[in-house]
Amino acid sequence: MAKNPESPLEPFKRALAHAARSLAETPDLEIVYSGEGPLLSGNRAVLPHPPRDLTPEDASRIRGLADQMALRVAHHDPAAHAKTRPLSGAGQPIYDALEQARIEAIGANAMGGVKGNLRAVLDHAWQRRVYNEVEAMANPPMAEVVGLMVRERLTGEPPPAMARALVDMFRGEIEAKAGPDLDKLTEALGDQKTFARIARAIIRDLEMGDDLSDAPDQADDDTDGKDDGDPDASQDDDDGEGESQSPQQSAMDDDETQSREAEDADSQMMQSEQDQDSEDSDDPPDMGDGEQPARPDPSGDNRAVTYKVFTNAHDEIVAAEELCDPEELTRLRAYLDQQLASVSNVVSRLANKLQRKLLAQQNRSWTFDLEEGLLDTSRLTRVITDPTASLAFKEEEDTEFRDTVVTILIDNSGSMRGRPIMVAAVCADILARTLERCGVKTEILGFTTRAWKGGTSREDWLKAGKPAQPGRLNDLRHIIYKAADSPWRRARRNLGLMMREGLLKENIDGEALMWAHQRLIGRPEARRIMLVISDGAPVDDSTLSVNSGHYLERHLREVITEIETKSPVQLIAIGIGHDVTRYYKNAVTIVDVEQLAGAMVEQLADLFDEEVRRVTRKNANLLAPPPNTQGPQGAGPRRSTFKEVRRATA
Repeated sequence: MAKNPESPLEPFKRALAHAARSLAETPDLEIVYSGEGPLLSGNRAVLPHPPRDLTPEDASRIRGLADQMALRVAHHDPAAHAKTRPLSGAGQPIYDALEQARIEAIGANAMGGVKGNLRAVLDHAWQRRVYNEVEAMANPPMAEVVGLMVRERLTGEPPPAMARALVDMFRGEIEAKAGPDLDKLTEALGDQKTFARIARAIIRDLEMGDDLSDAPDQADDDTDGKDDGDPDASQDDDDGEGESQSPQQSAMDDDETQSREAEDADSQMMQSEQDQDSEDSDDPPDMGDGEQPARPDPSGDNRAVTYKVFTNAHDEIVAAEELCDPEELTRLRAYLDQQLASVSNVVSRLANKLQRKLLAQQNRSWTFDLEEGLLDTSRLTRVITDPTASLAFKEEEDTEFRDTVVTILIDNSGSMRGRPIMVAAVCADILARTLERCGVKTEILGFTTRAWKGGTSREDWLKAGKPAQPGRLNDLRHIIYKAADSPWRRARRNLGLMMREGLLKENIDGEALMWAHQRLIGRPEARRIMLVISDGAPVDDSTLSVNSGHYLERHLREVITEIETKSPVQLIAIGIGHDVTRYYKNAVTIVDVEQLAGAMVEQLADLFDEEVRRVTRKNANLLAPPPNTQGPQGAGPRRSTFKEVRRATA
């Protein structure tokens, strides 16, 4: 038998794996290619699949991602990094960015090829971003600016062209406050502990961490003993918009060692630094432009556990206009329209096709071969060809079209940050306007949490003595962007809220579906449709750290099964870069966020086509002759009269 030819990409993958292991000085480093990359977890590096038509730019970028992970394995101590990490939410992303700049500088200064690969990754990340001076002044992205300035000092490489204006905007202020300490970093490049101590001094210079004086400075501590403090004390549970702790750490049990916690935290931070897409310190540093969220640990307990909530006293269901003042909503909506003008045109064309389809389904139609009604002139020739045949009549009737309500439920988690949430907002907005024209009411909802890592709920749990298996341990935030009975023109501005920095946090999908489903069940419409837009599995660090690894995912599956099997609500889902078909029966997965508009229109159109087929079959059955019923003089089955059909369909 002839051997299957090898894929042209296989030699590239093999060479990349060997180079990464050599650079990491770790022969057992596992290199995996998946749509979930880039991600580093222990000795397992997940890289994105190389495109089929691999260009030199794509090759350099993927090599750069591999180099970043390999350098992190070789030159980074996760436990030491975690012990000296500041407690302040504003200081943590700066601290992480400085450490990443140190790691990359070691490789870039030693090897020119590595320097070029790392430059390709950084250039690619900034080419995808849109620089907005007003946004930068309102929410200074200090972590990114300081990271680029330190990279420039350590390697001599200037910032990417797309980032130079942003860096120059804040360069003078940063140099004035922290210039002397920034100059010390070059001498400490090879010493992580000394570098970390200087990094904390820089954070103090920039006044981004008032709690540094209270935090134990363990940079000089050469022992690896456990921290006597409460590990939960480092969680930033502020309910405001200033959280900066990473939302994508792996789920872990309380009895895991500090080293394991630090290593997992570091691996998730690594994923964020590939995209360099965080726009300010109000959001976690590892939220790239739609990168994949961390998946629950597959080694978690799979035993059946009843889902419970530790406390729902701090949950909120809030209208979008209550989270933002009108002037800011108007500005955010204008920013959304400006960034996605081209996408809006595409979505509008698709929505117009859907509108024509819906309006065509609601048009009037004719029923022929009736025994009463209007005379069917096309059948008059039968009077001559068969004088004994009865005359044929016709009647015009309306096609049955059940009143319908559609709920669009959008994942507002941090992993949707960037272009995915922008496209989702515009698609939902234009579809709502289109469906409203066709008499179909539309509701737009969003779901996230009020804080990173638990918020007030976790504080209550700590005060209660940390009872085991507390269940869901975070404060939910469910947002109503557009109510079903609210006209589109009044709710249009609300969708700009999704562009607000600090809004997108963690996602607890199961309870969000229950909430949206309950709202639908209470609607008077005969037909109810729920369209879910998400980019991954439910993730909430606070909940998963004290429950089994599949706790939230298991509950999501139970809720979906309940809706799909017992509810009149029709449930469909669209996964962005993540296969949601393993959760939903009626689902589609898209690779590129630009495909979202087509997927949404196609899914809704298919459902309405099914409705037309249902009505057609129903009418055909009503018009079929009853069994054992003979017409006059035994001429055959008697046809149902128009009045009988109308009575039956009423």
